[in-house]
Amino acid sequence: MSARVLIVDDVPANVRLLQALLEAEYFEVFTAMNGSEALDAVQRVKPDIMLLDVMMPDMSGFEVCRRIKSNPHTRYLPIIMITALDQPEDRIKGFQAGADDYLVKPIDEAALLTRLRALVRFKFLLDELESSIGDELLLDTRLESEEERPARLALLLNREGRDQRLIDWLRGRHNVRLFEDPVMLLDQVRHGTVDMVMLELPLKGHDALRICSQIRSLENGRQLPVILLMEDGHQKELLHALEICASDYLLKPVSLEELEARIRIQLRRWRYIQRLRENVRQSVTYAMVDPLTGLYNRRYMNTHGRAMVEEAGQRGKALSVLVMDLDYFKKVNDTWGHDAGDEVLREVAARLKKQLRRLDVICRIGGEEFAVLLPGADVRMAQQVAERLRRAVAGQPVKITTDDGELDLHITISIGLASFEKKEDTLESLLKRADEALYTAKQQGRNRVVRQKAA
Repeated sequence: MSARVLIVDDVPANVRLLQALLEAEYFEVFTAMNGSEALDAVQRVKPDIMLLDVMMPDMSGFEVCRRIKSNPHTRYLPIIMITALDQPEDRIKGFQAGADDYLVKPIDEAALLTRLRALVRFKFLLDELESSIGDELLLDTRLESEEERPARLALLLNREGRDQRLIDWLRGRHNVRLFEDPVMLLDQVRHGTVDMVMLELPLKGHDALRICSQIRSLENGRQLPVILLMEDGHQKELLHALEICASDYLLKPVSLEELEARIRIQLRRWRYIQRLRENVRQSVTYAMVDPLTGLYNRRYMNTHGRAMVEEAGQRGKALSVLVMDLDYFKKVNDTWGHDAGDEVLREVAARLKKQLRRLDVICRIGGEEFAVLLPGADVRMAQQVAERLRRAVAGQPVKITTDDGELDLHITISIGLASFEKKEDTLESLLKRADEALYTAKQQGRNRVVRQKAA
């Protein structure tokens, strides 16, 4: 796995040791000897992950971590704190500063590499999602994702020796559901009704790692936080779990303060990923859809229309194009304002869409201009469709809201029609002929359909 790792430690021997280990695993390594250098390197190098020592002379690792995590642009940079401070309060302090993980010296190399790879995979996923949305929306997403609210926790624990103190504590902070049957838990994950899973390792009567991997096989479980509660002495199973499915773990007896910190970190990541995915979906939709009317936009028409024209030419299928323009629409905006104009556009768009088949493609291609692609429609059928659209707009007034109350406006539409007639036809040539026909319809008095034949 190739990734940029920033090592921050004021002891050169520690740096060299970690650098040799990571470079042997094909990581690209950068180093900093103090907190100030680390903050500069984060901006300059843009690492995928940071290994951060706590005890440094100019600025503690806790403070470096806090500064990085308080910056919206670096908030989700994974940070593993590596330190000799091994008390629970030290770990809690590190998590409160924003650290994603906390490892105590001397470092177990296998544990370090496992944790590092898991966090790098998380960072790569974020990079992929973040690259799909604009910078402004991305910054808003980072800030909004900090909201903290109770999570839906699914617990699968051993019945014997169950820690009731832990369960009661969780129920006081989150919406907890205790499961006896792994099948029921997996069903809840499948339906997206779970924000986090906690499993006990070992789990009597069940294979906890198999359950964990089954969670990961589900679409709604691929990035779902999974925390293991385990007894000491299961290092081999733990490393395997972290490699294939687990997000984090705690040793029993569980420190509730540390558990709270780890839950907060996992939920923050999970919710950020969820927001990113939703914004990516919205970005894709907005790239194809006009936000005012909900119709497809010109970009979608160009892409889809060229494919339709190509199919018509190759298979000899009929295809017609309509270009429509609302009559005297400028007068609506000038007289009643743009809000009224928007009401008219939304209503007209809804009427047009209602008259079309599912396979027809209707787009808003300009201010008050629409286009319709009619696959399989010859000239006669296209003229019938165009007349039906014209009547749907003109046949009933459009209601708008004004300061004096509701008002009925008589709206009409002019339509230009062109059909695929020769193999040389392209989407551009069809649209040009339809535009010329629309111009003729306007000249002839509006509220009519005109067809333009190929030359």
